[in-house]
Amino acid sequence: MIVTLTPNPSLDRTVTLPGPLLRGAVNRLGSVTVEPGGKGVNVARVLASSGQEATALVPAASDDPLLRAIDSLGLPGLACRAVPVAGAARINTAVTEPDGTTTKLNESGAGLSEAEVAAVEAALSEELRPASDGRSWAVLSGSLPPGAPVDWYVRLVGLLRPLGVRIAVDTSDAPLAALAAGLPDCAPDLIKPNGQELAQLAGRGATDLEDAAVAGDFGPVAEAARILVELGIGAVLATLGPAGGVLATGEGAWHATAPSVPVVSTVGAGDSSIAGFILADVRGGGQAECLRTAMAYGSAAASLPGTALPTPRDLPAQASEIVRLN
Repeated sequence: MIVTLTPNPSLDRTVTLPGPLLRGAVNRLGSVTVEPGGKGVNVARVLASSGQEATALVPAASDDPLLRAIDSLGLPGLACRAVPVAGAARINTAVTEPDGTTTKLNESGAGLSEAEVAAVEAALSEELRPASDGRSWAVLSGSLPPGAPVDWYVRLVGLLRPLGVRIAVDTSDAPLAALAAGLPDCAPDLIKPNGQELAQLAGRGATDLEDAAVAGDFGPVAEAARILVELGIGAVLATLGPAGGVLATGEGAWHATAPSVPVVSTVGAGDSSIAGFILADVRGGGQAECLRTAMAYGSAAASLPGTALPTPRDLPAQASEIVRLN
């Protein structure tokens, strides 16, 4: 059983440009696509496309275009549970240039009332309560809408922990800082920071980690990740773009190279990495296999246009090389 929660879902509008973005000028668009989005929705879509059933939990009114967009995907393994709310899903816009550069313009969201926050919590617990196989996951992803408490992910980890499910959290900014402040009591089983977010969590310099990774030295990244593992987080999957990724757990740390692919759009790459990791885990893969699959799905997403998300047929032929760092 895999349930994803997207507290601040969206309709993702992606526009592609035939050339570089010209600030202050008229830019002619190459194409426009609109798809259901939000980080948890993306994770659920990738899992379902790979043959793994998943439920996407979203706060949305019954007539919200977001729900029609999810239904129109026609993915047999994708279920959607909507928690009725008054506001409409936000619309996010991504502008993609030919070299893969992506500029995101994200709305803040309509907001949730205290009663709606409580309804989301109740629905999430209800979806996950039957879990008992030891491989069930709750994936809590994305930004928080106005009205939601900044420590909501901290609260949700505490709410879900007694259910015995594995918990992944992927967020940034203030909600990420709140999660760090709540360690070790609210430690999830998996987080997926990028280099800058990892530095924020571990109290390290972002430039130091990124510069070391670019130079091929992944020791500083592994050391920063180990700080979080020592604080109770089960696994830290640090995605480093072209430099690949580092996975740290209580069993050790590993680096994976990034498969060589043409970068078209980075939208959804991080979400696809989480989906790949969880997909390998529920199928019984070890740490190295989870890391390798995460890199494959993340790289596949980066090679696709706009908001397109990868399926198994999109995975790169070249697998990541895995090196143990300790």
